[in-house]
Amino acid sequence: MNDRRNIWALVAVALATFMTYLDNNIINVAIPVIERELHLTTAGMEWIVSSYILTFAGLMLIGGRMADLFGRRRLFLIGLAVFTLASLAAGLSGDVGSLIASRAVQGVGAALLTPTTLAIISATFPDKRDRNVAIGIWGAVGALALAAGPLLGGLLSEHVAWEWIFFINVPLGLVTAGIAIWAIDESRDPVERRLDVRGLVTSTLALTALTYALIEGTSQGWGSGVILTSFAVVAVSAASFVAIERTTIDPMVDLALFRNRVFTGAVTASMLWAFGLFGIYFFTSLYIQGVLGFSPTKAGLTFVPMALCMAVSAAMSESVARRFGAYRSVSAGMAVMGLGIASVMLFGQDASMADLMPSFIAIGIGGGMTIPLTAAALSVMPQDQAGVASGVLNTSRELAGLLGITIIGVILSTRQDSLIEAGKAPVEAFLGGYQLGLIVAGLLVIAGGIASWVALRRAESEPVVDEDVLVGV
Repeated sequence: MNDRRNIWALVAVALATFMTYLDNNIINVAIPVIERELHLTTAGMEWIVSSYILTFAGLMLIGGRMADLFGRRRLFLIGLAVFTLASLAAGLSGDVGSLIASRAVQGVGAALLTPTTLAIISATFPDKRDRNVAIGIWGAVGALALAAGPLLGGLLSEHVAWEWIFFINVPLGLVTAGIAIWAIDESRDPVERRLDVRGLVTSTLALTALTYALIEGTSQGWGSGVILTSFAVVAVSAASFVAIERTTIDPMVDLALFRNRVFTGAVTASMLWAFGLFGIYFFTSLYIQGVLGFSPTKAGLTFVPMALCMAVSAAMSESVARRFGAYRSVSAGMAVMGLGIASVMLFGQDASMADLMPSFIAIGIGGGMTIPLTAAALSVMPQDQAGVASGVLNTSRELAGLLGITIIGVILSTRQDSLIEAGKAPVEAFLGGYQLGLIVAGLLVIAGGIASWVALRRAESEPVVDEDVLVGV
């Protein structure tokens, strides 16, 4: 990694990753402030968070394909421009509808931007060791965004204005664009392919209908016509998507990728990681401020040790995996992370910041040790499929985060309602639902550790690259 331009290309990619990860979580601590100023319902709060993840996850696969077709540097810059302008619009929003719409457009920009980051790393660092180091740095920067997000969200929403959690992206976006224009070389898939518009439409429709049903089901009634219709749309759209991807000449997702058990196992484990972490992140912020009574700034500070531990752990993960084997380090990390998530349920209405720290630190250390999953998934991909492979990996992670927020929200709301009916006070009822969500999230992360053990152990014990299978020949 001695080439100066290559290092600056990594800086640009890392800054872009920082921005998109930041917007996954900076809003969580600020949500109670936005709720008061815009008079949000619970569904409104979930939509502000989920609209970004929905378009991000729904369009990321096509973003990866577009990067392979039209050039990764070009898509990187276009995505960065869309994301930066949408951030400006979000900060200027004066009502909940405008804010949700701006967040959705931010997700579009992130969907064009994010798949290019890993693909650019793969093209810029062809040497495996250099590439793995670069991916470790990429992961560490993402973890730093997890630290900066809550802290910045708390400080800005409490002491400046909540709009500045979006305005901060504007100077970051301009600096990143300037570096990228100079440092990143263009790369693309040498084989000309067509865009899979039918796959895009059916997958986006399935994700949108599922998100709507899960967020609105509690308020509208799970047996209501609109919710049942939404689930029917999910089933039909998902089945159509699979059928289209199996028969089209240039699919958005080459399903043959999943014949490789290492790639499939890594994607599965990554999804369970994201479900547990992002699924509980949003509600932990509500718990810390709504139940424990922390200010936004104090709430943001509470998350910092977890994210810093994750960043340090992520930076060390590649060397630890080389020494002990990725299947051991990743599975152990996910077990520690899952236990850390579940252990938060031991604390009630009177927990202090010090009480929460052991659990949060365990989540951070364990979560950072999972970074080799990304390298394992990409290592079995030919370079001309790097954009699609990174798109699948990032989409699965974002989709799991979206499902985590909505499904854990359903679990929490259902349990909360039943406790209120049983005579519990609202705070006690919320706490009971939150604790049940913690158990579910923790168990799923531990299950991800088992999946990573199986997948990565196979990767270390037998050859895994079969390019005829991977490209669907």
